[in-house]
Amino acid sequence: MTPAATRAGSLLGAPVLREPGHAPVVHLVRGGVIEGVHHGSVVVLGADGEVRFRLGDTQAAFYPRSALKPLQAVAMLRAGLPLDGDLLSLAAASHSGEERHLDGTRRILDLAGLAEAELRNTPDMPFDPVVRDSWVREGRGPSRLAQNCSGKHAAMLWTAKLNGWSLDDYLDPAHPLQRAVAETVEDLTGQRIAHVTVDGCGAPLFAVSLHGLARALARITTAAHGTPEARVADAMREHAEMASGVRRDVAALMRAVPGLLAKDGFEGVQVAALPDGRAIAVKIADGADRARVPVVAAALARAGIDPALLTEFAGAPLLGGGRPVGAVRTVPALDLAS
Repeated sequence: MTPAATRAGSLLGAPVLREPGHAPVVHLVRGGVIEGVHHGSVVVLGADGEVRFRLGDTQAAFYPRSALKPLQAVAMLRAGLPLDGDLLSLAAASHSGEERHLDGTRRILDLAGLAEAELRNTPDMPFDPVVRDSWVREGRGPSRLAQNCSGKHAAMLWTAKLNGWSLDDYLDPAHPLQRAVAETVEDLTGQRIAHVTVDGCGAPLFAVSLHGLARALARITTAAHGTPEARVADAMREHAEMASGVRRDVAALMRAVPGLLAKDGFEGVQVAALPDGRAIAVKIADGADRARVPVVAAALARAGIDPALLTEFAGAPLLGGGRPVGAVRTVPALDLAS
C-alpha cells in the first residue's frame, strides 16, 4: 500500500470535499424559545463494533484534529518509542501548558538527547487561561514548550532519532515517521485516508470519518495488555491531567466514568471508548465547546453509561440578569427516551 501521507499534494489547491450533512444536536433555549442551534454529527458503537446510534453524517471525511493523537502515539510506539506512564500520556496530549507539561516535555527531550530548539511545532501561549494570564503578567511570550502539542513533537523527534530518520524535516508528510503514522491511522480506522493537510501545530493531519475515528479508539481500548494500543490507553487513563490539564472537561470526564478513554480536538471534536469496545465520536459543525460537552454526555448515555455519572457534563444554563432563564440542551433525538 502506498502510504497516504505521500498523497498530500498542494494544500492550498486541494479540492474541497463535500459538505457534511450535519444535523441539529444542541438547542439554546431562552425563556422557552429556541434562540440558537448547533449542528453536528454523532456515532455510538456497541461492544461488537456495530452502530447503535447515529445522527448527522458519520461517514463524511473530516479532520479529527487532536482527537487523532492517541493514534499518533500508537504509531510511535510501534516504531520503537520507549515511553509509558505520564510521559506517554503527554506524547498523546493536548496539554494546558502547566509546569508539569513543560517539565515533562523537557524530560522527553533529555531522554532522547535532544534540545528544545529542535522542536518544530508552532510557538504559542499556554492553553489554560489561568496559566496564560500568569504568563502575560510575568511578561512571558509564546514558546514551543508551552504550545499544547509539544509533548507529541518531542516524542516524534525521539522516534525519528531512534530509527535513524532525519530530524529537521520530521513534519514532512513524506517523512518515514509520518508515513508510519498514516499507516497506523488507516490500520486502526479501517479506512483509507481521504485527505491530508497541516494541523495548527505543524504536523500532518489526516481526514477520516467519524465512524472510523470511533472504531479506532475502540480498537485501542480493547487491545491486549502490553500492546502499543493498550499502553497508550493505560497511560492516558492513569494520567488524564497530563493528557489535558487540571481544569479540562475531558480529564474530568475520564475521572467520572471508570475505564473511559477520551480525547478532544479543536473545532468541536471528541472521541471516547470503554474497555469493552463501546465507543462514541462527536463533531460539532461550528466547533463550539458549549455544544461538544453535552453532546458527548448524551452519546455516552446512549452507549450505556449511567446518566448519573454524566450530570455535570449534560448542559449549562443560559443566564439573564445573572440568573438562569434557559439552558444549553441536546436535541430530543439524542435523548435516551427517543
